[in-house]
Amino acid sequence: MTQYFEIENRDGAARIGKLLLSPELRTPCALHTAALGNLENPGPVVDAGSLWTVDREELQARIKKIREKTGKGTLIILPHQAYLPAIPADSLGKVETFTSSGNGSDENEGPKGSLLRAGGEVQKSDLYILEGAGTLENNARRFLETLIDLKNRIPPDTALYAPNMALPENAAMLAYVGIDVMDDTKAEIAAYSDIYLTAAGSFYLDSLTELPCRCQVCAATTPAELRALPKADRAKLLAAHNRDALDTELALVREKIRSGNLREYVEGQCRVKPWLTALLRLGDFEYSYLEERVPAFRQNQLLADTSEALSRIEVVRFARRIQERYIPPDLDVLLLLPCAARKPYSTSQSHQKFILTLGKYRKFVHEVIITSPLGIVPRELELTYPAAHYDTAVTGHWDEEEKAWVSGCLEAYLSKHSYKVIVAHVEGAYREICERAAEKLGIEIVYTAEESLMSYESLSSLKNTVESICTSGNFSRKSQNAEEEKKNFVKAIAGYQFGEGAGHLFSEEAGKPVVKGRFPKYQLFVGKKQLATLVPQYGMLALSPEGAEMVLKSEKYVVKIDDFIPRGSILAPGVLEADPEIRPNDEVIVLGKKALCVGRAAMSGREMEESGRGVAVDTRHVKKL
Repeated sequence: MTQYFEIENRDGAARIGKLLLSPELRTPCALHTAALGNLENPGPVVDAGSLWTVDREELQARIKKIREKTGKGTLIILPHQAYLPAIPADSLGKVETFTSSGNGSDENEGPKGSLLRAGGEVQKSDLYILEGAGTLENNARRFLETLIDLKNRIPPDTALYAPNMALPENAAMLAYVGIDVMDDTKAEIAAYSDIYLTAAGSFYLDSLTELPCRCQVCAATTPAELRALPKADRAKLLAAHNRDALDTELALVREKIRSGNLREYVEGQCRVKPWLTALLRLGDFEYSYLEERVPAFRQNQLLADTSEALSRIEVVRFARRIQERYIPPDLDVLLLLPCAARKPYSTSQSHQKFILTLGKYRKFVHEVIITSPLGIVPRELELTYPAAHYDTAVTGHWDEEEKAWVSGCLEAYLSKHSYKVIVAHVEGAYREICERAAEKLGIEIVYTAEESLMSYESLSSLKNTVESICTSGNFSRKSQNAEEEKKNFVKAIAGYQFGEGAGHLFSEEAGKPVVKGRFPKYQLFVGKKQLATLVPQYGMLALSPEGAEMVLKSEKYVVKIDDFIPRGSILAPGVLEADPEIRPNDEVIVLGKKALCVGRAAMSGREMEESGRGVAVDTRHVKKL
C-alpha cells in the first residue's frame, strides 16, 4: 500500500492511476529511459543506479543527494542487481543485494521503487519493477505466469513497472494484463536500427515510401529525406517519432479504459504479433486473475467480433452463473428458441411472433434462448448484463468452436435441469447444436420448424405441438400465472446476482413477497416495504435498506466497516472486511456498528481490504443503527 499511487479508473486488470509525484504522472505511461539517470535535472522518477558498477556507500550517498534536492516529489528506484528471471532462486543468495530495508534514514523518506522477481521477497515500495521484463517478450506463457505471481503478492494499490518491453504495438496488451508503467527503451533502440514504429507494427525505413503518421517529425519530412541524413541525425528524428507513437498509443489506451472497451481494442490490436494473441488467449485461461477485476456490468455494449469473445471473462462468468446459481421455474416443458439481433429478445419482431403463437399455452412453457457467444440465456435473464448488451457479427455461419461452446452450455444446463418435454423451434446451426446436446445426453427433442422459423407452417407447427403437449391427458399441466411469472423473473435475477443470498429476499418470514410494476421496471415488495428495484439499464437489482437486511442473512456481498456513519462514498481505509466474491459495480451491503448502507462497489472485495487509497463503495442509502 502506498500514499503515492491512486487508481482513478478500472477496466479489468487495466487501470488509470495517478503517481503523485512532481510532476504528476498519469498511468499507464511510458518513462523516458534516458532521463532516469539524470541526477542534475531529475524528473518524477530517477534510477539510483546498479550495484553491479558502483559500491553500496556511493549509491547511498547518491540517494541522499537526490532526496535532498527533490524532496518527496521524485520517486527513487533503489539501487539494484538485476537478473534474468530464469536464474534459479538459490543462485541469488550467493550475491548480496540492496533492499529498501537497508535505507532507513530520514533523508531518504519519500516514494521509492524496488526490483521484484518471481518468488523473491516483497519489500514495502511505491513502485515495483518487474525484474528482467524485457527478456520475457515473445514468451507469452512465461511472461503471464511471472506477472500474475507478482500481482498476487504486491498490494493492489501500488504500480507495476515493466521496463524494456513497450512498443506502440504491444502497449495496449501490456496495460490490459496489468502493467501500469512502461518505458521507451525499445523505441529508442529501434530508432538507432532505422526502425519506424507504429501501433500496427514496425517498418524498416528502407521499406517505406511515405510516413504513415502526422506527428511533428513525420509531417516535416519524407522517408527519402530521412535516409539522406547522417545516421545520428536520422536516429534522433526516428527516436522522437517512436516516442510520440508510444505516447499516442498510451493516450488511446487510457481513453479505452475510461470508456470500458479496452478488451474490444486489444482483440484487434493483438493480431499485430502472434505472441500478443497468445497472451490474450492465455490470459482468458487465467480466469480467477482477470475475473476478480472485471466489473459485474459495463455501461457500454459488449462487442463479440472475434473468436476470443467466447472465452472473455464476462461471457464465461455468465455461463458459469447460469450453471451454478440459476434456478428455473418449476415447469415441465422447455422451449428452445434462437436469439435475435434486437435486445432484449422479447422486444424483437421474431420473439414477439413466438410469444403470440404460444398464446394461452405460454404459461406452461419455460423459454431458453440459444445464442453465441453467451451459450444459453433463460428468458428471465434476458435483461441481465451481458445478455441485453452484446452484439456480434451475423454471417449465418457458425464455426466449430462456436458450436462446441454453445452446445456445451446447453448440455450442462439440460444435465442439471430435467423436463418432461423439450421443444426446439430452431433451424440451421441452432438445430445442430440441439442435436449434439440431445445425442450426448440421450434425450429426445421435438423440432417444430423445417425451414423458415417465421413461416406460417413453422409457426403453426409450434402452436400445435405445444397445444397438444399441454392438453395431453397424462400431462401434469404445471403453469405460472402473470404474478408468478414476474416473481420468477426477479427471483432468477436475484439468484444470478447474489447467489444463495437471493433466497432470503423471497422467504415469507416477514410476509409474502410481491412483484409490482410493468416490465421491465419491476419492484419487489413485502407488504408496504420495498425490498429491491430492477434496474433495466443493466438488468440487476438495486436493494433498499430493508432488502439489504434480508440478503445480509447470507453474509454474502457484505462490506464491514468500523463504528462510523458514512457520509457519501466509503474509502478503502475505512473497510475492515469485505466478501472476496465482490466485483466492481456489484450491489453491496455495508455493515458497521452504527450504520447499514447499500451501494455499488468501486473495486473488488480483496482490493477493498488491502488498499490504502481510493473509493471502495459508492453508497446510495444509509440507515443509522
